[in-house]
Amino acid sequence: MLYEQAKSFGLATVMQDVKTTFFYLTNSSHYDTDVVLQRCISHVRGLHVAAIYESFNIPVVNRSDVTYVCGDKMLTTLILAKAGIPTPETSIAFSAEGALMQLERIGYPAVIKPVIGSWGRLVARVRDREEAKNLIESRMIDNDPYDQLFYVQKYVERPPRDIRAIVVGDSIVASIFRYQPEDDWRTNVARGGRAEAVQLAKEQQETILKAAEAVGGGVLGIDAMESKDGIVVHEVNPTVEFKGAASVSSTNIPREIVRYVMEKARR
Repeated sequence: MLYEQAKSFGLATVMQDVKTTFFYLTNSSHYDTDVVLQRCISHVRGLHVAAIYESFNIPVVNRSDVTYVCGDKMLTTLILAKAGIPTPETSIAFSAEGALMQLERIGYPAVIKPVIGSWGRLVARVRDREEAKNLIESRMIDNDPYDQLFYVQKYVERPPRDIRAIVVGDSIVASIFRYQPEDDWRTNVARGGRAEAVQLAKEQQETILKAAEAVGGGVLGIDAMESKDGIVVHEVNPTVEFKGAASVSSTNIPREIVRYVMEKARR
């Protein structure tokens, strides 16, 4: 969709699969482009690709520093909290013992997430200490150091839905409710969640835009939940997917993204 929109603007556009190529690190003559729209699903690949192009003074959407922060849930939480953005009560531990301690403090049910990941994968709601111990023990078996980071959030009582707002620059171009499927408490459209267009209240829009600004801006997916005290932002996606939003929104989302990318092209 993005490629077709870029062509409709008359842009000379190349789609590049980073898994089937390589990148020069010491010679800028191989990079003849005005701007890069980074759409890697892999956080690690996307972060490094952005850094490569930026090192040769080629603008990237999103910038590597934005991808770095938003791709790590702990770093995102720190930025949001520092900026005064409402976000769920969150803590992190670096051992199984510490994880159980923070769960006892927060209280059950609670949510354990990987610090890096998308589509709701490995996000778990634990209802008691036994469930928590089983989950933590299974993660301790893995040698991946990121699995030894226990990012825990207080469970937010909310309707059976959350909010996904797609921010492009300083505007919200689309906002939807994502309703959880009958057999899952997670709302991700990739997991069967249902999308419904919604017009956010003014104060909700302000919170969303403040969150986008806090992490550095760009093309972002801001995820929020409706709590009894108002919305709380729980994630910011640096490589936002928009298939669900596009299916119910009157806005041409890829067109708005391409327009923004054109504005960022080096002159």
